[in-house]
Amino acid sequence: MSFLDNIILGLIQGLTEFIPISSSGHLVVAQNFLSGASNHLFLEWINIGTMLALVVYFWRKIIKILVDITKNKRYRLARNILLTSIPAGIVGYLAADFIEGSSFFGSMTVVAVMLAVVGVVMIVLEKLPRASEMKNGEALTIPRAIAIGIAQMIALIPGTSRSGSTIIAGRLLGLSAKEAAEYSFLASLPIMAGVTVKVFLHDQTYLINNLGPLLVGNLAAFISGLIAVGFLMNYLSNHTLALFGWYRLALASVIVCILLLQ
Repeated sequence: MSFLDNIILGLIQGLTEFIPISSSGHLVVAQNFLSGASNHLFLEWINIGTMLALVVYFWRKIIKILVDITKNKRYRLARNILLTSIPAGIVGYLAADFIEGSSFFGSMTVVAVMLAVVGVVMIVLEKLPRASEMKNGEALTIPRAIAIGIAQMIALIPGTSRSGSTIIAGRLLGLSAKEAAEYSFLASLPIMAGVTVKVFLHDQTYLINNLGPLLVGNLAAFISGLIAVGFLMNYLSNHTLALFGWYRLALASVIVCILLLQ
C-alpha cells in the first residue's frame, strides 16, 4: 500500500470505529478499491490508534473506575464491562484464524447486507419496545450486560458496526442514547486491548517490516478517532441513530450497484 493508502485507512478506521457506520465494512470496501485485497494485519495494528483515542477521551472515567475498584470497593461497572467483553473476546480468540482466512469476512456482499439490516434497525429503533430504564452502565443487571456483549459479538461480522450494535442493544435495554454510547465505548476497551496484546505477541515481524506505514496509520486513526468519539457523544445527547441508519442504507445501495456493474 502507498503512503496515502495508509493515511486513508487510518482515517477511515478512526472515524468509523466510533461512528456507528461499521469500521470493518468501510475498511473492507476501501481496501478492495485501494489495493484489491484485504490486509488483516494492518487493520489489527492500527486498532492501537483508536484504542488510544478512547483512553484519552475517557481518561477521567477510566481513573474513576480504577479508584472505585481499588479504594471504594465498587465493582459493578467494571464487572459489567468485563461481562460485556467476554462473548466477543471468546469468539474472536477461538475463531481468529477462520475470520482472517474466510472470504465471508472480506465480502462486500456481506458488508452491504449488514449495513442495510442494521441501518433499518437504527431508523426504527425509537419505535421499538424497550426494557425498564437504566441510569447508566453501572446500573445494568448481569443479564443485560451479557446481552450487550452478545450484540458486540455479532459485530464481528463486517458491516454490522461494533459501536452500532452495542448502542442499539444498550438503548433497547434501558439506557439513554448517550449513556449507551459511553458504555459501548468503555466496553470496547478490553477487546481492543486484547487485540493489541495479540498482535504484539504474534506479529512483531510485521511491525518491524512496516513500522513507518503503521505509525502513519495509527496517527491518522488516533486523530480521527478522537474527533469521532467526541462528535458522537455530543450528537447523541439530543439525537437518535436514525441519521446513521439512512447513511448505512445509502452506502449499501452504492455497494450493491458497484457489485452489479462488476
